[in-house]
Amino acid sequence: MTTRLWPALAIRFTPSTSTERTAVEDLVSAALDDLHPTAIQERDAGWLAFFAKPEDRDRAAAALPAAVAGSIEVDAIDVADEDWARRSQQDLDAVRVGRIIIAPPWRAANASLLASAAPASTGTAPSVIVIQPSMGFGTGHHASTRLCTSLLQRLDLAGRTVLDVGTGSGVLALVARALGARAVVGVDDDPDAIESARENLDLNGGGAGIDLRLGDFRALSTLRADVVTANLTGGLLIRSADTLADAVAPGGALIISGVTLEEESLVLAAFAPRMTLVERVTEDEWMGGWLR
Repeated sequence: MTTRLWPALAIRFTPSTSTERTAVEDLVSAALDDLHPTAIQERDAGWLAFFAKPEDRDRAAAALPAAVAGSIEVDAIDVADEDWARRSQQDLDAVRVGRIIIAPPWRAANASLLASAAPASTGTAPSVIVIQPSMGFGTGHHASTRLCTSLLQRLDLAGRTVLDVGTGSGVLALVARALGARAVVGVDDDPDAIESARENLDLNGGGAGIDLRLGDFRALSTLRADVVTANLTGGLLIRSADTLADAVAPGGALIISGVTLEEESLVLAAFAPRMTLVERVTEDEWMGGWLR
């Protein structure tokens, strides 16, 4: 993968009590929702927020202090993607969610042995999906990705079409294909995401049956699928509820995540006029939902 410097903000929280810090974290989280970071890494003193473009980072640097009334300190930095990936080799292991094992390349061989030795409860060996870690795109280790992966296994994807909105690394597109989807379209408006997804398709035998498209899914109004996955943010799901509902074929399903428990009621309300919640799953502060 081509080395990239990710524009980032080092956000340090300055409140003196844990109660005050929690309140500031909530404000920062809400403000970041509208500033579209690609990833957030929590640290003891604060957060690292990563952005696709330097101008996005700079806009956030100007907006965040005003949003929280001076309760944070913000520094603009650049982080090398390959340095992060190399450090990650010490920490990232394979993740198993039901019939799916998601593994970084250096764990792929062990994951394959695990899959062959430990069949799922259905009696079928789990599928192994290899994902190259990147600072900006999902590896399967985030709770929201695991929630989507779990919910997809509630559905019978055999012979069905799937649309993966905001495909990022392509992990959910690969999951859907492994679960039997006939054809998968992965859409993302970030060229680096599409490049990352293509590289991951190559790591998994080329990704036959998966079509990657560059563009804003809200402008691709002709796309329809039996199952739509949208692991986005709460704010983006609310703003795009009608577009996502339109993308679901009659009788189909929508899988959503990237939603905090605090955002859940607002997100579900945005879909309520047109879709019904069939099942919800949670992990830590994150929620995933299957809507029909």
